[in-house]
Amino acid sequence: MNATHTDSPWLVVGLGNPGPQYETTRHNVGFMVLDELADRTPPMPSTFSIHKRSNSHVVETRFGDKKIILAKPRSFMNLSGGPIAALIQFYKVPKENIIVVHDELDLDFDTVRLKLGGGDNGHNGLRSTTKSLGTKDYYRIRVGIGRPPGRQTPANYVLRPFSKEEFEGLPLICEHAAEGAELIINQGLELAQNRIHAL
Repeated sequence: MNATHTDSPWLVVGLGNPGPQYETTRHNVGFMVLDELADRTPPMPSTFSIHKRSNSHVVETRFGDKKIILAKPRSFMNLSGGPIAALIQFYKVPKENIIVVHDELDLDFDTVRLKLGGGDNGHNGLRSTTKSLGTKDYYRIRVGIGRPPGRQTPANYVLRPFSKEEFEGLPLICEHAAEGAELIINQGLELAQNRIHAL
């Protein structure tokens, strides 16, 4: 897949749950990364607005000569695919121009990894996205949140707020993930991986 399309828009989606009660939870780190992307793209800072047709919060911006749609679905995590499919249809986004940012239990907290395709690894947002798109072949930015301590279940852990210590490290992690999205779009996956995986 190539990252050289200049005419077709790109869609960068953060996965999360809507509502203030979820804003600081681990499952919503995808939304946090999208906020970082909006803050660093023109006009700066950009403000998300409601896109009724897709039931999403959206910012339309550009990375250089490329049109970018930043989106945060307003559905719950396990229904993310519907809004994403609606965004793709509305903005005429090729499926090779989709990046999904999500929390990843199997990566340590301070780790960001980029990849193309793969399974959902039990992540309901990815499962819904793959089902709605009809393909697993979209870019993923995996933001590590680590495994739950002790006997805490993953389902409970992802819906709990980040710890105070984690909050202190979040801004830098979100910067790295946002940079990963920009690099995938502007330079392609391999160069993006070389840069971000070395951090």
